[in-house]
Amino acid sequence: MLLLAAAFLVAFVLLLYMVSPLISPKPLALPGAHVVVTGGSSGIGKCIAIECYKQGAFITLVARNEEKLLQAKKEIEKYSINDKQVVLCISVDVSEDYNQVENVIKQAQEKLGPVDMLVNCAGLALAGKFEDLEVSTFEKLMNVNFLGSVYPSRAVITTMMERRVGRIVFVSSQAGQLGLFGYTAYSSSKFAIRGLAEALQMEVKPYNVYVTVAYPPDTDTPGLAMENKTKPLETRLISETTSICKPEQVAKQIVKDAIQGNFNSSIGSDGYMLSSLTCGMAPVTSITEGLQQVVTMGLFRTIALFYLGSFDGIVRRCMTQRVKSEIADKTA
Repeated sequence: MLLLAAAFLVAFVLLLYMVSPLISPKPLALPGAHVVVTGGSSGIGKCIAIECYKQGAFITLVARNEEKLLQAKKEIEKYSINDKQVVLCISVDVSEDYNQVENVIKQAQEKLGPVDMLVNCAGLALAGKFEDLEVSTFEKLMNVNFLGSVYPSRAVITTMMERRVGRIVFVSSQAGQLGLFGYTAYSSSKFAIRGLAEALQMEVKPYNVYVTVAYPPDTDTPGLAMENKTKPLETRLISETTSICKPEQVAKQIVKDAIQGNFNSSIGSDGYMLSSLTCGMAPVTSITEGLQQVVTMGLFRTIALFYLGSFDGIVRRCMTQRVKSEIADKTA
């Protein structure tokens, strides 16, 4: 009886693997496609642009700093695979004014054709204790990280739905999957992206438009260097429990998942565990993905409890050390 049950389970899993490709979205062909990357002048955004350009895409780079844009353009053009490819640069703040964003997207489409893939990579990270952060910091991060993704997406979505093809990528963060010490403002803005992406995917899936949310860990970029300047000790120690990724590695995975139409894009074993743990009611691209989440949830939750205990321990030790230092200062 046990052998029969095992045989049935194996047959069921094999059937899922066979049926899964039939319900998965058709991969997006990048050769000749128009890819718009916000925050594309440096870091993960620039590496995503390079990865797409290597595969034959036409690129529109969007960022605020015109000088950095031109530098990125020269670097990306080194990876061309044919003489028809173009890198277009547009200097604009994607979080400031929707009408301005809409106009520059129209300009890009007039020059390079309809947008096939939009990568929302413009972002900002500021860390600090909740009681120390100015209210303006919360407003700024919501504007840049959330509205800075809403505006470009709103500008391209109608055309994508009309053409029945498209990919929209939101670059979130592992801090958009779990809240950590020092990230009350940052995590809030990144969690908001998840809600936007889930609702948007349900609306546009019938039109063959697919949404991907990427959750990169700490990545070796100029943004991380700036973020480290404001991190409290507790945040820094928690961050050091995982390794820092290379932006090229992150970009390659994001592009791969976007092409396939995967809703989640994660990096490494920690990223895979977090995505499974926090999947909730998130869309799945294949039956096998859903099955894997069901099977691994209990084990990953057990592992996560040890992580959380470790993080709480770091916070308690830092507080104890701080209290001892204050007492020593008073008695000195």
